[in-house]
Amino acid sequence: MEKEILAAIMAVTSDVDMMTNDRIEALTKGHGMLNIAAICAANSIAEEVLRGTEIRLTDHNVQQLPIDDVLKKAIDSAELAGANPANAALISAALCYFAGTNAQAGVPAGNRKLGAMARMIADVDRCGVLAIPTAKVNNKISGYAAVRAIYDDIFDNKLTKIDGSIIPLGVGGGPLYGHGALGEDTAFPEIAKNGAAAGTKGMLKAYANVGMPPSPITAAIFGAAAILEIVHPDSEVGESYGEFFKVNSAYVAGLGAVEAAGLPEKLHIRGTGEEYDTATLVGDLGVILKDIGGPSVIGMMAFEEMLSAFEESLAIGAGFSGGPLQPPLGHMTADAVLSMKVLISTNGDIEKASDKIKDIKEKFWLEPEIAKVATNTISRKAEQVKRGPVTKAMILATDGAVTRAVYDRAKFTYDKLKEGKDITEIVRMLDDQKLNNVETASSALFTEMMGKDIKIKITTYQGCARRKKTDFLNKYCGFDTDATVEVTIDGEKIVFEGLSNKVIPDAVMNKKKDILEAIPLGAVPVVELQLSGHTIINIIVPAAVATLMNNELTPREIARKVIEGAYVSSAIPGGIQRAEEVSKRAIKIMAEL
Repeated sequence: MEKEILAAIMAVTSDVDMMTNDRIEALTKGHGMLNIAAICAANSIAEEVLRGTEIRLTDHNVQQLPIDDVLKKAIDSAELAGANPANAALISAALCYFAGTNAQAGVPAGNRKLGAMARMIADVDRCGVLAIPTAKVNNKISGYAAVRAIYDDIFDNKLTKIDGSIIPLGVGGGPLYGHGALGEDTAFPEIAKNGAAAGTKGMLKAYANVGMPPSPITAAIFGAAAILEIVHPDSEVGESYGEFFKVNSAYVAGLGAVEAAGLPEKLHIRGTGEEYDTATLVGDLGVILKDIGGPSVIGMMAFEEMLSAFEESLAIGAGFSGGPLQPPLGHMTADAVLSMKVLISTNGDIEKASDKIKDIKEKFWLEPEIAKVATNTISRKAEQVKRGPVTKAMILATDGAVTRAVYDRAKFTYDKLKEGKDITEIVRMLDDQKLNNVETASSALFTEMMGKDIKIKITTYQGCARRKKTDFLNKYCGFDTDATVEVTIDGEKIVFEGLSNKVIPDAVMNKKKDILEAIPLGAVPVVELQLSGHTIINIIVPAAVATLMNNELTPREIARKVIEGAYVSSAIPGGIQRAEEVSKRAIKIMAEL
């Protein structure tokens, strides 16, 4: 037994690409997502911060600041992982901000803005908020919605009561306006707050009207960014908004955007509890975004996923790589922020940082074990591009979970094969256990959230919900999932029969409010299962063990039998090839034992 299990474990963990059906080799050159680029940039930034490099912006009368070099190294790291210059600039500026860099400093000479600095270092053109896309959430929109809404209000004379046509000579454009009551107490705050609110509402409406769930945090950032292209973006404002040199028009724009989006006043980083004032955050990120250049959709997806590092990510409509669902590996950008911030908070102590990362994974995910394996996979893949303290801490935090997860499945498979069970049946048992774990975790999550006794049971989970039955759709049910979910709330049962193909379309198209409110109870666990292709240890581990214990079937034949049982883990194609490859490696390793 020792040799078979040892050989299987070594084969499974010998190549990180075998751990997933996601195409993570493509991610190393930015084909699909830019999370590896973000992790590589975080490695670079963390190295600089931990060696004591000053990353704050100042108005010092010098040609360069240390942050220029930090940004250059981060941008280079992101480009090494396939990010184009505009996306590299956005990723690096955002990560520097989360590492502690301020968004702007200095008026007017010695004026520096983090987004503009990153854009110029990356040597890309400015494009304006109008042309910047949102992240893709099935569909996507652009900042045009915010810009149009603001200009609609401008033409309707809704932003400020000041009539610029009567401003006297010598006042407009000078300090009597810009540093006086007219500008600081009236014009700047009125335009910033009203304009940001208008832009935010325009984004929210555009999201909804193209069939997308609105993202309040993204809408607010776009709303702030769009008005900061118009209003003086770093002017002082009246004392009613805060202390002199402490708040400015960007902050007031953030206030207007936050109120319009219905965002909470404070946000908190997972694991560290670090608190951010939401208006300041939105204003600062608006300043960065307005200057950054022309990031693409996948650049904006990486940016939005960074915001899922906040505990409130679900409520504010950020990405979902911060939990509780485990997304495809390409979405995992929150880890770049979380791991970098934890590392900085521990002054570079890798051991302490790894313990905190482990705690974060155990606290915020439906399947902590799988979340840790996924983090291990993507951090090891990122190290193929650029090593650093962030990936080192991520790997140290999760190596134990990988070892335990792989060993448990190898031992289970070995024991069941000895009992005479077929490998297809064994894999189905492993996926049954995964389904049960998701049901239990989802029930506990919603019980805590709603303060009611919630029990969730998935009674049907298979392919071919509405399309013509084919071998492909039957085998890979992630593309057309036929799911029935029973949800019991304080003893009252609701049955969602045909969740994807019947219940959801009917509730959305016919605006059935009571059903819409209950659907998340069924949708969350089903989506967790649909995304299971990101970590396929229920496929490759049994395949390796079965190959070593069966001389009659080839690795290819074993792989096919495994996939027959992997009704959850085989959500997307790729498992057969990986199971076969791992099995062949196991044979070679076993030969040496």
